[in-house]
Amino acid sequence: MYHINNPFIIDVEASGFGSKSYPIEIGVALNDGQKFCSLISPEPDWTYWDNKAEKIHNLSRDILNVYGKPVHEVVDQLNATLAGMTLFSDGWVVDKPWLTTLFHAAGRPMKFSVSPLEMILTEKQMSIWHETKDQITKQVNLTRHRASNDALIIQMTYNQTLKATND
Repeated sequence: MYHINNPFIIDVEASGFGSKSYPIEIGVALNDGQKFCSLISPEPDWTYWDNKAEKIHNLSRDILNVYGKPVHEVVDQLNATLAGMTLFSDGWVVDKPWLTTLFHAAGRPMKFSVSPLEMILTEKQMSIWHETKDQITKQVNLTRHRASNDALIIQMTYNQTLKATND
């Protein structure tokens, strides 16, 4: 187990929660305080839509069609910004397949890696994770549910739990 100070965090929002879902938004919290966020225009064969997911994300398919960027543009931005880096996800089991779907649709390789956040969390950090995350979420009081905001909250929670449990 090793510690990373201020790790890069990635969060992916999707059209639903099942195997037919696809990425609709990517958010990244970098280690220098910067954030990256992009809505994704659905590919023609990406048709699955879950109204429950829409309510959670507050993003309609119409919004994606108007404001979303084409998959190749999102992928190129991610690769240019993150090439050679390792990012961490608190939902790796779903985020990684959605990223695979995105990069496959763009026909490009992913030039960065994504690992489960648990790879860098200690048991002590895990034991206070949810309580700490709830406190940070209330403190930052973000009014919009966005992938980059989620990534930032995860990053802040990691840093706070690391500080609180550092022996």
